[in-house]
Amino acid sequence: MNLPNKLTMLRIILIPIMMGFLLIQFRGEYGYYAQFFALGIFILAAITDGLDGYIARRQGEITKFGKLIDPLADKLLISAALIAFVDMGRISAWPVLLIIGREFAVMGLRVLAAAEGTIISASKLGKAKTILQITAIISVMIHPQIISFPFQIHQILIWLAVGITIYSGYDYFRKGQKVLHEETTD
Repeated sequence: MNLPNKLTMLRIILIPIMMGFLLIQFRGEYGYYAQFFALGIFILAAITDGLDGYIARRQGEITKFGKLIDPLADKLLISAALIAFVDMGRISAWPVLLIIGREFAVMGLRVLAAAEGTIISASKLGKAKTILQITAIISVMIHPQIISFPFQIHQILIWLAVGITIYSGYDYFRKGQKVLHEETTD
């Protein structure tokens, strides 16, 4: 197991720890600190997302395991935070359903493409989507528990993330049409 794969596994391990701090209902200043720790853990996990891919490409350590587990770890991190926000009443279920639905659809497309021997790599839109999702999640984590914004910027960022998430999903399916329209012989 190389360093990029260890960073990916660390991201997966950090998810339940982040969730614990995010969902524990402490009163008073303990609640503030729990939210602050959840935010720090989420940011650390998000950093490992960019770092593992960078190291793998730079050192030529791209593995089949990494190609499989890295996107899964990203989706687990984003989905866990969004589902927790719905449970906590911080955001509506609709943006969460749209984001997670897109993630499953694109993952299915990638699995189908891989079965046909085609790799669908992350696009620039996909990377922008991830950055906007992370930014939106951070804004939901800090408002109003840590910082109170003068307006609902966290809601605006969530819906912007939904928009780019859906558009990037459309782009993946547009590029993957060949895979979807091939006949199989079983």
